[in-house]
Amino acid sequence: MAVSPAAPESVTDPAATDELHVLVLAGGLSYERDVSLRSGRRVLDALRAVGVEAELRDADVALLPALAADPPDAVVIALHGATGEDGSLRGVLDLCDIPYVGCDARASRLAWDKPSAKAVLREAGIPTPDWVALPHDRFSELGAVAVLDRIVDRLGLPLMVKPAQGGSGLGAAVVRDTASLPAAMVGCFAYDQTALVERYVPGMDVAVSVVDLGAGPQALPPVEIVPRNGVYDYAARYTAGRTTWHAPARLDEETTRRVSEVALAAHRALGLRDLSRVDLIVDGDGQPHVLEVNVSPGMTETSLLPLAVQAAGLDFGRVLGSLVSRAAGRQL
Repeated sequence: MAVSPAAPESVTDPAATDELHVLVLAGGLSYERDVSLRSGRRVLDALRAVGVEAELRDADVALLPALAADPPDAVVIALHGATGEDGSLRGVLDLCDIPYVGCDARASRLAWDKPSAKAVLREAGIPTPDWVALPHDRFSELGAVAVLDRIVDRLGLPLMVKPAQGGSGLGAAVVRDTASLPAAMVGCFAYDQTALVERYVPGMDVAVSVVDLGAGPQALPPVEIVPRNGVYDYAARYTAGRTTWHAPARLDEETTRRVSEVALAAHRALGLRDLSRVDLIVDGDGQPHVLEVNVSPGMTETSLLPLAVQAAGLDFGRVLGSLVSRAAGRQL
């Protein structure tokens, strides 16, 4: 299994994308709209910098008429949240016979639902923290106190509470004592009807971006995440000074190899394509644990995939150009 960073020569020559017309979709109506717009503008600028004809468009009522009037050669989905990650938009693009960068609708739906994705990873032998998924209705019907007591008895403390579907750290909280658990659940239910409660694994936060530039999926250098308050929540991700990143991560060679192998295994187990970002915790023994897998990674100035591309010695625009070229040539 290849784990080395993608070689610069594997990136498509910019001339090969000169004739392509690319549409970058960003915005949407999710809680992550602002982040998505920042990602979209960054992708747009990077593609144009390498000579790709690209335009930015929101996913709104004007989208389908625009696609029919002037079909692009390929679409880059820079939408975060449900619109860009639950598979629905990808299914619509499939109906329109328009190719796009990234995995298909089925794989996107699977990765978007964290409990389902974790079940697939566990079945494939990929380490992921023990968990329970709890819908709001069951939480209320069965009695909050009794349910929470059983969760603590089963998983212990501390715990990580986060929406079963969602991203950017919205609604996520680390629970270190029983008294804090009810508030964490309420905060989580503000973003999703189902809470994922999993055993908290202390260690190093690491993200491994996976890209396929034509030679099969390759793991880019892991990026280490050091949030100032210890939790990589929304503010830590997108507020300057709240987080320090190390690219590549401060891991020894053997642990880097292990982390990269696990990320590639997760990418493959979920049936992903083109690119993904695998979020992991590396525990004190150097063992990686997959937390979640993202099919529409952030592309902002503080996002992890662009940092990994830079750490690999690659040009962000040329990587995007390669992904676009591969998508445009894909048989629908």
